Formats: sequence, structure tokens, C-alpha cells
Amino acid sequence: MTIVRISVWALFAITILLSCSKSFLTTQEIEELLTSWANLAQKANEKDTIVVTGSEGWLFFGPELRHVGVGPFWGKAAANVSTARNRNSVDPLPAILDFYRQLQNIGIDLLVVPVPPKIITYPDKLSSVAEFVQSATPSRFDIHHQTFYNLLRTNGVRVLDLVPLFLTSRSHPNGILYCKQDTHWSGNATVLTAREIVAELNRRSLFQVTQRNPFTHRWQTTEILGDLWNAANDPSIIKERLPLRFVETTLNGLIAPVDPDPSSPIVLLGDSHNLIFHAGKDMHARGAGLPDQLALELGFAVDLVAVRGSGATAARINLLRRAQKDPSYWNSKRLVIWCFSAREFTETDGWQNVPII
Repeated sequence: MTIVRISVWALFAITILLSCSKSFLTTQEIEELLTSWANLAQKANEKDTIVVTGSEGWLFFGPELRHVGVGPFWGKAAANVSTARNRNSVDPLPAILDFYRQLQNIGIDLLVVPVPPKIITYPDKLSSVAEFVQSATPSRFDIHHQTFYNLLRTNGVRVLDLVPLFLTSRSHPNGILYCKQDTHWSGNATVLTAREIVAELNRRSLFQVTQRNPFTHRWQTTEILGDLWNAANDPSIIKERLPLRFVETTLNGLIAPVDPDPSSPIVLLGDSHNLIFHAGKDMHARGAGLPDQLALELGFAVDLVAVRGSGATAARINLLRRAQKDPSYWNSKRLVIWCFSAREFTETDGWQNVPII
């Protein structure tokens, strides 16, 4: 596949747009910026590639750039921006509210944790934005996500917005927050997210940890073959190396990763952001993903229901299958953490209502 490279003039235009107001842009300027990213995605699609290349070896996922640039994605606007083939399930709002209410009816809490698009945390990697990098409080460009999250909260749904944490941790000593050459977040992002989730549970009194198991952990740098690196098919791009925090336990006298626990009171639900660095093979590593980090921070393993496809509908269908197989499945559950890529609000197979029992 070919890579869409940003022209000098496109870089110049985005740079001027971003630098025109230092740390703060008007809503119109942000909309123009988002549109420019969506245009890059369209050009990539026309050249039959999903890769848009940025600076310093950063690669961006075309559909994700498209997502951030389509505008509002719920209500009447959903029909115009969703890629779902089933036009009856283009709106994420009814499906999320239905899932939340079903869980409430059986006494189980829900915490929605959308994974921010890479471009929202590192916009300067797609253009030269010195003002953004130097700002103590960088601008937020995900204006439509913020509106949607507030709408969910108004309807009672708890949403953990990771963008503030990610923006202040862009240059974290334990590594960047996204893979440069993959569509997923980095190992360090899973560590920070796990800690933030546990902090949120304590803040909201959703779950109180009373016992901790003696898990151990170690940091190790690992080379990955990112999905965007593969799609770029450019041997001149050096393979990426990332620091990962591996979580381990002792099993039959041997050191081993912490396996998910089907009887755990907490269910981690969603897409491949819950499998990356956890499932091994094409997920790059085993024992260093979000389920592993949550086990370390909580002191016990979580139940994992995650798919390599869409975390919107397919993951909930798998959750239903668990309950069909075991009628007592929900008896031990107290919380569902629904973690999925924010781009799934539009770039998905649809948002269908799915029963949980």
C-alpha cells in the first residue's frame, strides 16, 4: 500500500491554523482543523491506504482521522456520518443508554471508558505546533466527544474521560501514550488508564478494594510490528520499540501472566484495546495489557470480554453468550468497565440494542 504524505502546503496551513491563537482556538478554528484531518483521511482512502504519515515516524489511522472530522455523531446527525451498514443502528446514544439501564435493573454499575483518538493527544505529530507542545494545558480538539460525554452523564451514565490525563502525560517518563506505528495505545497508556480507572472507582464509590494479591511487575522494552507499519509496507520505516509493564503471578511454582477470572466481580468489556499487549501473537505481547494492569492495581483479576472487531455491538453479543452459557453469570458481577476506541462512535458495524440476559 502507499502512504499518504502531508504536503508542505498542508503542513503550512495546519501550522498557521494551530498557531494563530497560541493555546486556545475558537470553535470555528477547531472545526477547520478537524475537517483538515478528515480530508487527509479521504485522500488516503482515494489512494487505497489506511495510513497517513506524520512527523518523527508517527503513523495515523485514516478512519480515525475521518471520525474526528465528521462533527456530531449522535441523534439525527448519526445517519450522515456513521459507516454502519445497518442504517437502523447508526446512533450510539440509544444503545449505550439501553445497556446502562439493563445493568441498572440487575444492580450492576457501568463505567464507560472511551480511548481517545491518537490525533487528539498528539496533533503536533501531524504538523509543527510549537505552541501546543509548550503549553502547560494544551488545547482540547475533541469538542464533539466532550458534548457527547456530557449528554451520557446527563442520562446517568458514568464516563471516564481520559483526554485530560493523556494531554498532561504526553511526555511521560515511562513512554508515549500511543504506538507510533499501530492503531492502538501504548503499554504505558494502559498503566496510566488502569490507575485512573481505580481512582475513578474510589471517587465514585463504585467498588472498594479490600484485598490485594501479591502480583509482581517488571518493565521491559519490546519491539512490535504495528498494524500501520505493516499497512505502510515501507521498509525504510524503522520498527518501533516500546516499554511495557508485564504483570506476573506464581502458578504451580512458575512465573506466569495473570489470566482473566470469569468469576471476578468486574467485567472488562470492549474492543482490541483490551487485548493489545495482553493476548500475545498479533497483539504484540502477553501479560502487559489493560486487563493485566487492572489486576495489578486492583489486586485481583478481572473478567475479560473483548473482541478484535467492534467493541460496540460484537462485544456485547459475546457478553450475552456468556450469560446464556451460565445463567448465574451475573450473580457475582458488580461492575462493567466498557472500554473501546472513541472512533467506534462512527467507524463501526453499528450500535444495536443487545440484551444482557
